[in-house]
Amino acid sequence: MSIFRPFWKSAALLFVGLLAGAPAFGQLPAAKPAPAPLTHPAWILRGNVYEVNVRQYTPEGTLNAFAKHLDRLQKMGVETLWFMPLNPISQVGRKGSLGSYYAVADYTKLNPEYGTMADWQRLVEAIHVRGMKVVIDWVPNHTGADNRWLTQHPSFFVKDKEGRPAVAFDWDDTRQLDYKNPEMQDSMIAAMHYWVKNSHIDGFRCDVAWNVPASFWQRAIPTLRQSKSLFMLAEGDSAYLPRSGFDAVYPWHMFHEMEKVAAGKRPATVLDSIWREQNRLYPSGTMQLYFTSNHDENSWNKADYGSFPGRVHAPFAVFTQTMGNGLPLIYSGQEEPVLRPLKFFDKDPMSLGKYQRAKFYKTLLDLRKRNPALAADASFRKVSVGDDRAVYAYVREKAGKTVLVILNLSNKEQTISVKEKALLGRPYNLFMYTTEPLTSKPWKVEPWGYMVYEYGR
Repeated sequence: MSIFRPFWKSAALLFVGLLAGAPAFGQLPAAKPAPAPLTHPAWILRGNVYEVNVRQYTPEGTLNAFAKHLDRLQKMGVETLWFMPLNPISQVGRKGSLGSYYAVADYTKLNPEYGTMADWQRLVEAIHVRGMKVVIDWVPNHTGADNRWLTQHPSFFVKDKEGRPAVAFDWDDTRQLDYKNPEMQDSMIAAMHYWVKNSHIDGFRCDVAWNVPASFWQRAIPTLRQSKSLFMLAEGDSAYLPRSGFDAVYPWHMFHEMEKVAAGKRPATVLDSIWREQNRLYPSGTMQLYFTSNHDENSWNKADYGSFPGRVHAPFAVFTQTMGNGLPLIYSGQEEPVLRPLKFFDKDPMSLGKYQRAKFYKTLLDLRKRNPALAADASFRKVSVGDDRAVYAYVREKAGKTVLVILNLSNKEQTISVKEKALLGRPYNLFMYTTEPLTSKPWKVEPWGYMVYEYGR
């Protein structure tokens, strides 16, 4: 959810603790703690994620209305659809007219505003028929303020000083779950398993994952994976998350430095510092979800229309699609593009139809899909081709294939010169911006220019 990012940074370990694992519940199998995620579902390594905001995607705001866009998204190259929370939304403390997607009233029901469970099952089947995957947003840290567990299982919640269920952070439409309660943990795993079993989803994006203890994830993730090879995405950048079994995390530090580079407040070299720090902290193989916008950043922080405006967007979008250890994300409407904040608590449908960035994204998504050098597990190395304060260039390599990416992350024209002999051979494809041949002679790259070269057939 990450609406209040500065507050979250100070509260990152508020509830996280080393809790002992509890025995499995009901018919769920027992599981051992998960090792660091050295391997992932094969389909995600060269895949991508497209975040679906069902409420705002169409005037109807339903699953059936969204289904009409599947063929278009498939043609654009989208492979994995991440749906924002599908659960009913609590009435108590409700914000705006429709409430926060992340104030869940019932974990095993579907929000009737979106349709029926049968609608959802048909949509998942239609997505799978097209060879695409489905990930749903899950809210394990807190419930809505009238979730049925509050009356059926009051012991599932942290209590405030008056003995009432505590509000999670300062979100007064939520209540904080108590992960010291083994029965609550079992119930949470069972609810997640319900969606895997009943609608055959392919994974979870776990909201506020960083505030749920490692011991829970070390039980939940391998337990859920006993029935299916699931992709697990954590909203958080704590190193314990991939160590607990998550495939991918949020590179929040990198994203915020990208914003500063785009605004001319930091040199491009800062991205190297973040890259090295991430590799030092995370287990080998950890994937990172790179983006220029998502639901929070769009609604609250002017992404990408404010943080990466106009021509600035393109080189940073290329960065998110080609960076090492990366998994690229496109948010609903970025292909249009929708250049305004979508309301978070009210109906505010986006207008789609022009798809001015669709060809741009399709080129990048197709390149990633067919070229193993852009897989999440392909090698990455930085190269210097100009002023490193403005130009960010790197090489990705795997299976005899090489991709060279050159990005001018500045508002000034830059002089580029490639000196590395191995990169001066004839590339068989050149994408984006220019048809300039790759030679050792210097040439000019316009402000916010970008080039992607492929080598090796």
